[in-house]
Amino acid sequence: MSIVLNKDQGVESELVERLGLECPYCGVYAHMSPQSVPDAAALLRDKPKHVGLVYQCDACHAPVFLRFTVREYSDNRVELLRNFIELERPKEKFAFSYLPKHTEVMFREALSCYSQNNFNAFASMCRRAAKSSFSALGEGGKLRAFEEVMAAQDIAGIDDETFAPIKAVLFGSGQEEDLPLLNRSQAGILLEIMKDMFYQCFVRHGKLTRAIKVRRFFVTEENNSSLQSA
Repeated sequence: MSIVLNKDQGVESELVERLGLECPYCGVYAHMSPQSVPDAAALLRDKPKHVGLVYQCDACHAPVFLRFTVREYSDNRVELLRNFIELERPKEKFAFSYLPKHTEVMFREALSCYSQNNFNAFASMCRRAAKSSFSALGEGGKLRAFEEVMAAQDIAGIDDETFAPIKAVLFGSGQEEDLPLLNRSQAGILLEIMKDMFYQCFVRHGKLTRAIKVRRFFVTEENNSSLQSA
């Protein structure tokens, strides 16, 4: 069902009552209630192509701004398509402390681009972050990363045609201006592939190494305590 703004009755839509999102402020997936709706009379007069509605997060009460495309204008009604764009997206989380410093800087900026819906800037920063990670991994690092990415494609069941732009961004040898243009869906796939690649190449190693050090520390402490007691 579409969202309808009525000149006399306000908002008419079941979608308004059912809208649930991950809040960009508190990070909770919560119900969103309409807080500020544009005046239908003004919309009917100016007839913009897009309309902004402000919702309120039920979890933290922060305002969340969404942009809708107008489907149709009639005498007293404005009908909006149910699809919308989140102008403020939740920040993506990652275990950055396990990444090499230079790679961390590049990937943080990549995620910032993604959160702002700048998907091709995101792709460019992913290329730079990937190159940085290959160097940090040392000899054979790029091949290792490639194998992890191919494994991720197989696990996720992504077909070659869909996956081709992702491989071009990460492993292509051309200039940055030759990068494929990504849409929202492709950028989302690239994001998850990047996170998985970095997890397998850096985070998993870092967490495992740290856990083993902690285990060895406690074993050493126990042995020392036993010797002192004897």
